[in-house]
Amino acid sequence: MAEDAFTEHRPLLFTLAYEILGSAADAEDVLQESYLRWSAVDPATVEHPRAYLVRVVTRQALNHLRAVRARREEYVGTWLPEPIRTAPEVSEDAILAESVSMAMLLVLETLNPTERAVFVLHEVFGYPHGEIAATVGKSEVTVRQIAHRARRHVQARRRRFEPDSGVTREIVQRFLHAATTGEVQTLMDLLAPDAVQISDGGGKVVAVRRPITGRADVARFVLGVLRTTTAATRSEHATYNGMPAARFVTGDALDWLVAFEIHDGRITGLYGVRNPDKLHRAETVLPLDRGGHPLWKP
Repeated sequence: MAEDAFTEHRPLLFTLAYEILGSAADAEDVLQESYLRWSAVDPATVEHPRAYLVRVVTRQALNHLRAVRARREEYVGTWLPEPIRTAPEVSEDAILAESVSMAMLLVLETLNPTERAVFVLHEVFGYPHGEIAATVGKSEVTVRQIAHRARRHVQARRRRFEPDSGVTREIVQRFLHAATTGEVQTLMDLLAPDAVQISDGGGKVVAVRRPITGRADVARFVLGVLRTTTAATRSEHATYNGMPAARFVTGDALDWLVAFEIHDGRITGLYGVRNPDKLHRAETVLPLDRGGHPLWKP
């Protein structure tokens, strides 16, 4: 009975934990810890299992986030969220797709843990302030203030987002073709003037440790990287974090992947993940779910 309830709500719980943590590995750890706690409870005493599980997962995710913040501050190079492979249907829910995008997860990294949890619970999942207050251990008035502060912070930093679609995939394909064939002008035309490229190698593989900004510098970087790519490496289209992406595979091994942020027909951001620790789960499509509406109680 307990296992059935947890399995039923697992996509929702994983989505919540991932958005609070920005790491699929950490989210899975939180779900394991939460399941152990849930298993110790008599389900007959829980009136609303989903509400109970959301509270447990949120609290565990907050504890976990506070513990890993120091490690992220010491991270070698630029830290990017662990990419997750998503089904194309994710783009049908605009709020969900944007909330798991690389750009949004990076903005959420600039919030403190409580602000992040409150923002995710309220803005993404639609939970009322009173229920959030009971979850994070704050008064409802305080949670309203935190929610307002977090929303204002995110709105000032969020980037325009277009989810994976046939149009964005075509732009990525044209970009990759231009890069591999050396069509510099086409490459430049497909990049926004303020395009940014961010690489994450985690100090374990070669990667640029600072963001590269500006169309010309990003184009130069991309051309340089693809010149060093061996003939045995192939690129594959995929969807990661609700965004069009390219996987670069040699043999059966995924070497790196790039998620593309696109707005108004131009590429505004390239997020390249090479850290092998963040590619372990990159093959599996992970189901995401905001749980329907209303979300707190069935």
